Amino acid sequence: MKLHEGDIGKTYIVYSVMVKDAITRRLEALGVNEMTPVTLLNKKGSGTVIIKVRGTRLALGRKISEGIEIKEETSHE
Repeated sequence: MKLHEGDIGKTYIVYSVMVKDAITRRLEALGVNEMTPVTLLNKKGSGTVIIKVRGTRLALGRKISEGIEIKEETSHE
């Protein structure tokens, strides 16, 4: 599913990042890589999302959040 389709308060794993190369490099510098856990803190109707990744809160616009594929984090109990 796309990042903006997730539920607020849940933690997901980044499955793939499919945006322009310059944006991909910037997201990687900020810690948004494949297999990185992200927590969805808030989202707006316009597709803008606020996530927490590696202890940092980031706001991402609709075009970027649509390009980030996530999957639900599975607990290893």
